[in-house]
This record gives sequence, C-alpha cells and structure tokens, in this order.
Amino acid sequence: MNSLLIILGKLLLAIILGYCIGLERESTGKPAGSRTYALVSLGATLFTIIALEGFNQFANIDPSRIVGQIIVGIGFIGAGLIIFEKHEIEGLTTAAALWTSAAMGVAIGLGWFAVAIITAFLIFFVLFVLGKLEYELKSKNTLWGASHKKKKWWF
Repeated sequence: MNSLLIILGKLLLAIILGYCIGLERESTGKPAGSRTYALVSLGATLFTIIALEGFNQFANIDPSRIVGQIIVGIGFIGAGLIIFEKHEIEGLTTAAALWTSAAMGVAIGLGWFAVAIITAFLIFFVLFVLGKLEYELKSKNTLWGASHKKKKWWF
C-alpha cells in the first residue's frame, strides 16, 4: 500500500508540474498546451516507474533502455510540432520544452523530486522570463530585431 501511495504521488506531481509548464505555452497560443505537457510528463514518469518497479525481478533487464525510448518517442512527437514555412521555423521551442518535460517526468519516476521541481522552474524561466526578454530585445530592433538581416553584426 505504501508503494502505491508513492507511485500515486509521483504521478500527481508529474501532472501538476507538466500542467503548469503547459499553461505558459497555452497562454502564448502555442500548439501544445497544458494537457499535452501534463500527459507527456505523466507518461515519462509512468514508463520510468514501470522500468524500475515492473522489471526489477528480472536480472538481465536494463531499465535505462526504456528511458532511452522515452527520449526517442518524445523526439518523434516534437518533430511533428516543428513547422518550416517561408524561411521561418515554428514550434522548435515547444518541441524542446516537451522533450525537457519528459526528462522532468523521468526524474520524478526515479524519485528525484527536487531535481524535477527545479527543472520545472528552469523550464518556466526559459519559456517565460527569457521569452519576455527576447521579445523586448526584438521589439527594440536590437541585435535580434528586424535589422539583423541588413547588418553584418558579427564583424
């Protein structure tokens, strides 16, 4: 029973952290929102729990192989989010954030709760704080602004 409560706690933490990250993406109108992030984090956590708890009775099973497949699977989902149109790339940050949210889910599945919570804050920092900073710099027509195609700023 104690083990079941720990697993339930891990799954709930994965949903909460993933959902919070997804709220930021949803608020900016990105294609993957709160439920997507919650499910990616939840799935990565569950697969990690299955790898650790479900196969521990087999001596020759390497649970890290399942974690490797999580990385590949989320990469596939992320690739579907990336759009190249009119010499612009869209969805790359969303795909990267989903991939990182899956890694956060793996950390939760391993019981690395502090690492997962810190990672959630760092993801939010990159998406929200650095996103706002980048927007401000672009709007002021600085290094990343509209003038970057006119000037060769690197020399």
